[in-house]
Amino acid sequence: MSGERILVVDDEAEIGELLNLYLTKEGYEVTTALDGRRALDIVTNEKIDLIILDVLLPGLDGIEVCNAIRKITDVPIVFLSCRGDDIDKIMGLAAGGDDYITKPFSPREIVARVKAHLRRYRMTAAAREEPPSVLRYRGLEIDLEACVVRVMGKEVYLSHKEFEVLSLLAQNPDKVFSADSLFERLWQMQSLGDIRTVMVHISNIRKKIEKNPAAPEYILTVRGAGYKFNGSMAL
Repeated sequence: MSGERILVVDDEAEIGELLNLYLTKEGYEVTTALDGRRALDIVTNEKIDLIILDVLLPGLDGIEVCNAIRKITDVPIVFLSCRGDDIDKIMGLAAGGDDYITKPFSPREIVARVKAHLRRYRMTAAAREEPPSVLRYRGLEIDLEACVVRVMGKEVYLSHKEFEVLSLLAQNPDKVFSADSLFERLWQMQSLGDIRTVMVHISNIRKKIEKNPAAPEYILTVRGAGYKFNGSMAL
């Protein structure tokens, strides 16, 4: 993906220049650093999408730098090292590295691995950002795609508008919605102060999902403000 930023950290300037040349040709933006402290400064203050990190650095070594970076970001880290011992690879991966390449290396191999790691990272990030299609709370399951509600594993019937009310509240746990705002948002018209429609729907939902509708656990009334879904019921 053009425009992604790669940080190359190596005390050998020639390696940084070589990787800059190859990665820039692929459309990446490349930033270089000659030591670990400069690398940490860049990662802290700038958006970086992948890091190529030499293990043997002056001052802070690559393992120490990796440990510090992992407190800031989870972007892919590819280690470079002139040592190919298994213990060094294990230490690098244990510190939070995603890959380990031994010098001397093929620049084309670096490019191929960078592409693979960025592709996987994009897919993982997209999956994290995608909202869940099924909301699960203690004893309650709301399938947003199938429009199905289950209480203690048993499916219960909600009308379309009841489902919309419950879904809106459950997707925003602990957020208080006034009756007016619920009506205007879900019925697409002004309530003009008539909140009875909302009250009836809330009452009907409680009868269907609450153990004791008179003492609800899921949909709570906030006196003088409106209604909210009880976030403490989250699994």
